[in-house]
Amino acid sequence: MTSHDTDGSTPLENLMTEDRRFPPDPDFAAQANAHPEIYAWASADPEGFWAEQARERLAWTTPFTEVLDWSGAPVARWFADGRLNACHNAVDRHVEAGHGDRTALVFEGEPGDTRTITYADLQRETSRAANALTELGVRTGDRVAIYLPMIPEAVVAMLACARIGAVHSVVFGGFSAEALRSRVVDAEAVAVITADGGYRRGSASALKPAVDEALAPEDPSEAPTTVRHVLVVRRTGQDVAWTEGRDVWWHDALEAASDEHEPVAVEAEHPLFILYTSGTTGKPKGIFHTTGGYLTQAAFTHDVVFDHKPGQDVYWCTADVGWVTGHSYVVYGPLVNGATQVIYEGTPDTPHKGRWWEIVQKHRVSILYTAPTAIRTCMKWGEDIPGQYDLSSLRVLGSVGEPINPEAWTWYRRVIGGDRTPVVDTWWQTETGTIMISPLPGVTTAKPGSAQTPLPGISAEVVDEEANPVPNGSGGYLVLTRPWPSMLRGIWGDHQRFVDTYWSRFRGLYFAGDGAKKDDDGDIWLLGRVDDVMNVSGHRLSTTEIESALVSHPMVAEAAVVGASDPTTGQAVVAFVILRSDYVDRVDEVGEGADVAATLRAHVAKEIGPIAKPRTILVVNELPKTRSGKIMRRLLRDVAEHRPVGDVTTLADSSVMDLISAGLDKPASAGD
Repeated sequence: MTSHDTDGSTPLENLMTEDRRFPPDPDFAAQANAHPEIYAWASADPEGFWAEQARERLAWTTPFTEVLDWSGAPVARWFADGRLNACHNAVDRHVEAGHGDRTALVFEGEPGDTRTITYADLQRETSRAANALTELGVRTGDRVAIYLPMIPEAVVAMLACARIGAVHSVVFGGFSAEALRSRVVDAEAVAVITADGGYRRGSASALKPAVDEALAPEDPSEAPTTVRHVLVVRRTGQDVAWTEGRDVWWHDALEAASDEHEPVAVEAEHPLFILYTSGTTGKPKGIFHTTGGYLTQAAFTHDVVFDHKPGQDVYWCTADVGWVTGHSYVVYGPLVNGATQVIYEGTPDTPHKGRWWEIVQKHRVSILYTAPTAIRTCMKWGEDIPGQYDLSSLRVLGSVGEPINPEAWTWYRRVIGGDRTPVVDTWWQTETGTIMISPLPGVTTAKPGSAQTPLPGISAEVVDEEANPVPNGSGGYLVLTRPWPSMLRGIWGDHQRFVDTYWSRFRGLYFAGDGAKKDDDGDIWLLGRVDDVMNVSGHRLSTTEIESALVSHPMVAEAAVVGASDPTTGQAVVAFVILRSDYVDRVDEVGEGADVAATLRAHVAKEIGPIAKPRTILVVNELPKTRSGKIMRRLLRDVAEHRPVGDVTTLADSSVMDLISAGLDKPASAGD
């Protein structure tokens, strides 16, 4: 790994190189869904390429004749004169094709309960739920808020909304009553679907009280005025408060409903869902996606990025449906493609740290898609835990959510994938709807830590401040230069904010805030949010690359890096590290981690260069993370700057910040 000097004009310096390469296995390549020629086809005729995907992968009640209308840029219209239904494409179509007996969902509850749901079962359940919603007055175009644990009813609720042409807005079950209320108000939801509670870390966690608080706050002027009904799934059996006339038991409503329902055909540009981007400060930002283009790209990407074989593979994406990954790669992409998939309610360490690998072994999971945070957590626990299980069924591994450190990538492939599986490192966002940049298994020679190449039909570039493409070996801003089918159509109710947020930085280009670099081959490496860039002695450094350098040391499982004010250098690097379990005892022996700090500072200097050496390294037991696993660097900056710690309500465990704050001033954590 080497460092590179720049003239200071680029937004991000290119600090690291990664030399390991993993070419496709010839046997895998021979059976792969993707083939190298697909790039040339898509590049020569992008609209023709996407039209072919839409026709081949979806059933249309009214075929489209118009592919792309970009005359209203930055709002695109894809396949706009066609009509279809998302639930029909995800469910009924497979039953009609004779696959009703195929398993659609294998549910694993955290307490150990299981359910197997076939496509025929799913058709009956979504039909009942659609009829129940209609009976409660929900109509095509209405918005429905969904606030559920990761249980089959969450999938059924989303599909039932799509079935009647209602727009669903899923709110992650870990969000507060206030976050739920702001989203219900913004979307003007007419109904809320929730549960008494769900299971998390071995106990029943209540959900219904948050809904009651959201709909009836202390200040009546803040109460949502549009909600008429609350449908409640009985999951845990705990007691719930009940509002007569408003609250309805899910099981009662479905038992009373017919299991036959004709899906409502909607225009391709009809909104399918609103998803509010995480962050509870200020007005929520409702990203909305439409039906035809979104389903086309969700189905295409699920097929080629994961090499999915319907009827053969068992697929598992560990995301919750409260996030976009759960929308695109639990519900819509896999089900449109007729997948058999696992959904799991709980956490990776309940009731033990081998829970995920137990599930992989039990169900012979062949495709696993998860987040770098989860991978690094498993690294921290030690490879002896997955080593206790038979993971030989796995044939493709995927990563999503943030840039993955090369060391975590190689651990994932070696320990979980048996040193034989392709690893697809995917880049995309809530706003893009589906995967945009990723290797293709069987086609791409993989580079650990790099998303590498825009998918066929996608046009991405790394540019400088003046929107000029940067040369290979340089860093800049990641932009998308051409419309794509699954792109967001706006921010719900606020078109100007949509334009200002995504289209104002570079004229005619989509930019959502990520920095990236191109290596000497022109492959793309994500460097995290440009907001997380540090300016140290005039050098603009990416937190992602310094974190990768730290994690490449054998004693480090996870690292988070932030910039803190420094009177000499402007900003200084402050690192928070979690050690792998087999090193923790050794640290205790040498006393408060002093040797660890010195060792890691020297390691960063060797891997990247002296400019990137952390001023301070603090060994911690945990990092502040949201329930989706994202590290809250804003809070770490507060600690590093000796400021009062800000809002911690979105953290999975707010006590983490107390422990970190208490440990910061230990002299052994400081650099020399």
